[in-house]
Amino acid sequence: MPILATVIDLYSRKVVGWSMSKANDTALVREALQMAINNKPKQQVVLLHSDQGSTYRAYDYLGLFKVNNITQSMSKKGECYDNAVAERFFNTLKTEFISQQTYATRAQAKSAIFEYIEVFYNKIRRHSTIGYCSPSDYEKKFYQDNIPL
Repeated sequence: MPILATVIDLYSRKVVGWSMSKANDTALVREALQMAINNKPKQQVVLLHSDQGSTYRAYDYLGLFKVNNITQSMSKKGECYDNAVAERFFNTLKTEFISQQTYATRAQAKSAIFEYIEVFYNKIRRHSTIGYCSPSDYEKKFYQDNIPL
């Protein structure tokens, strides 16, 4: 079964980085983080929160933090509420999408996850927490309202 790692913007609820692999390893979370770094404006201050899994404490993963000026935050051990936004995303993914699908290959699963995240979840799906906007629309509004003069 493929493993999915995500980086979610807490403000907009947008999935800004994600990766799928057959192994839950450092390469998986590093790839998701690199996508997030590539997708976010460089001038932003970034605080990245995760659970205390070993993949999130690996040397080569944390190396991306230093060179990209990212501050790390980790959940307390056994405290799922510290990572509620990510937990909610995965619950939504499972109930709205995964439970209704089967795939013959990992490539098909990855393509379907791409469509769900990049086309539906980020651009169409409405979130009550952000005023019933999609994450992309909410983020766009933020940048329109905060353009420096």
